[in-house]
Amino acid sequence: MSEDLDFKRRGSTSGDDSSVVMFLHGYGADGNDLLGLAEPLAPHMPDTVFIAPNAPDRSMANPMGFQWFPIPWIDGSSEAAAGEGLLQAARRLDAFIDKVLADEGLGPDRLILFGFSQGTMMSLHVAPRRADPVAGIVGFSGRLMMADALAHETLSRPPVLLIHGDADDVVPFGEMQAAANALQEAEFDVYGHVMQGTGHGIAPDGLSVALTFMRNFLQIA
Repeated sequence: MSEDLDFKRRGSTSGDDSSVVMFLHGYGADGNDLLGLAEPLAPHMPDTVFIAPNAPDRSMANPMGFQWFPIPWIDGSSEAAAGEGLLQAARRLDAFIDKVLADEGLGPDRLILFGFSQGTMMSLHVAPRRADPVAGIVGFSGRLMMADALAHETLSRPPVLLIHGDADDVVPFGEMQAAANALQEAEFDVYGHVMQGTGHGIAPDGLSVALTFMRNFLQIA
């Protein structure tokens, strides 16, 4: 069960915990890698709790970090292991989301999934397969996994913001458009932003666009 996912929680600035941003880190990192983004975001989202879980497994390529699922071209795993790992991690993340919402006393419409790289892959896989839509998905520098299955497995269609650096040498920039095309074909509302000259990372302009998106769909005045 996903309740055993380790996570860090930063309470809201105001003490009125009325929404949640869940950071989902990339391959080989951990929850702390993204939790620092709460510092610049919190003043503009004073009623928001920030939660950052560690992925369930130690990274095969970086034992100091974690992975949501294996990546064959990085760690030498098989495609079958990667696919099964994705599905197992998705089940655990799905249950973890339920636990967080129950603990916080909030509905899914008060939750933003904020992913980076492999965390984006997890966000784009899990959220559409939940019956009740989350408030939105912010996906930095990722790709849409199992795109062919999206249309017939979709249960809800939260708005999606895709952000990618055009100089990304880890996850190719073209994956942003590929994901957008598949999502739009499945009738999702998709927004996009290109971080000019940015590699595999989160640039200030991208974070600013993400903030505007989150405030909008969480209805923060």
